[in-house]
Amino acid sequence: MSKRIVRPDRSRVVSATEAAKNFGEVLARVREKRAVYVVERHGKPVAQIAPVEDRIFTGRDFVELIRSGRVPPAGPEYARAVEDGIALFNRVEVPKSPWEP
Repeated sequence: MSKRIVRPDRSRVVSATEAAKNFGEVLARVREKRAVYVVERHGKPVAQIAPVEDRIFTGRDFVELIRSGRVPPAGPEYARAVEDGIALFNRVEVPKSPWEP
């Protein structure tokens, strides 16, 4: 039973050799034109080079994640690390005296 490869409409098929020889150009087209390349070896698709989708994670997303219950509660090690970080940032810094050696 063969698997059907579904390719995006804007994909281009290139051989592995062609992709290797022109890798910089392929990446530039992926970045600038959001092109998708399907790389073939011996006529069979083996890889896809595609742009990374932009992901924005907002404060609202964070609140929804916490409320969803999909995040396990923080353990004692995490609490200690947070307390250490708070202590570090709340530390009073005394400027060095210009009169002391």
